[in-house]
Parts: sequence; C-alpha cells; structure tokens
Amino acid sequence: MVHDGDLVELHFHGTLDNGEVFDTSRRRSPRYFVLGRGQLLPAFEAQVREMSPGDRRSFTIPSASAYGAHDPSLVFVVPRAEAPETVAPGDEVQLTGGRPGTITSVDPETVSVDGNHPLAGQTLHFEVELLSARPAVPER
Repeated sequence: MVHDGDLVELHFHGTLDNGEVFDTSRRRSPRYFVLGRGQLLPAFEAQVREMSPGDRRSFTIPSASAYGAHDPSLVFVVPRAEAPETVAPGDEVQLTGGRPGTITSVDPETVSVDGNHPLAGQTLHFEVELLSARPAVPER
C-alpha cells in the first residue's frame, strides 16, 4: 500500500461514459505524483492508496466526487465586442478572478463562455497501473 507523501509512478487511462478518452498516459511516459499534496482528485488518491506497486485497478469516480455537477449559472453570454477579436469555440480564456473558461460558441453578436471545468457533470472511468511508490524527497 502507498501512503501520503509517497512519490507514485503510474500509468492511467481515463474515459467517459460514452467511451471517449479524456486523458491517458498510454504510449507516453508514466505520470508521477506525490500522494496527499492535492495533485490528484481525492477520490483518485483514495483508490491509489489501496494499491501496491505492480497492481492494476479499474474504478469509476462519479461527477460529484470528481469535478461536480455542471452548473448552468457558470455559462454566460457576452457581447461580441467585449471578446478578443480572434476568439473561437474551444478556446480557453481567463475570466474575472482568474477562473478559467471555455468559449462554447461565437456569432456576430455574442460569445458564449462556460466557466465549468470541462469534465463537470461527467462520470470518470479509470484504468490504473501503479508502477512504483517510494517516499518523496521532503520539501525545503
């Protein structure tokens, strides 16, 4: 089992209910995280804590334990004149207060922006292989 403060090395593959891959380390280098430092979703960390190096595990994280429900109050429309000239759907923008947003549509009059996390409202499915775990070097 691994513990908070351990540097974990893992491969993961994340999909949505419809099978769409939202992130994966397959065909790339493994990912490294220090468990307990808030680098991962708490529900993801809880699953990794139950693993030992060499273990493979599949698990699901419901939206409430991932990025929460999609909040319609975080979707808004601004006049086109207030947006950058080159903005396009899919562009990431910084909203007031530093919160990220995603442009969802652009027309001659308006720009629609979604301030929700892109995975809000989604159930996340993971396949994880824990490659190694060792105490991390303490921060100075």
